[in-house]
Amino acid sequence: MPEPHLRAADADRAVVADRLGAAMSAGRLTVAEYDERLTRAYAARTYGELAELTTDLPAVPSPGRAAEPAVEPAGPACAAWGHPGASLRAAWGSWLTTAVIVLGIWLATSVAASELLYPWPVWVIGPWGVVLLAQTVSGRASRDRVAG
Repeated sequence: MPEPHLRAADADRAVVADRLGAAMSAGRLTVAEYDERLTRAYAARTYGELAELTTDLPAVPSPGRAAEPAVEPAGPACAAWGHPGASLRAAWGSWLTTAVIVLGIWLATSVAASELLYPWPVWVIGPWGVVLLAQTVSGRASRDRVAG
């Protein structure tokens, strides 16, 4: 990168954002770290601020040399959906956040009504949880088959 005190352009911020996305896809950053760094990248004014966001990440391979994957893909599911563990963790995190919110709303309305109301959150989080559980179990089974 050019001198740290020089102002960065939108294209420079986009390059850093792409690099952060690749690091998250490779499992080097958590979703929370990625989100925080991405916010800082788009708010950065100088090359120095952008450089801080990627100093702990491995260097980008030169264009003449193909990058070697950190982990071999386990099968077709990995090729189609990226790293299965990371996407499942994110999906489970979204499910848990939604579950806490809707259960909180249900509990607050039940307390306000002074009685337990119909447990409608099961229709929000139940089917979603079943699908995630099936994907988690089938993903483990396919990884076990490939490893075995």
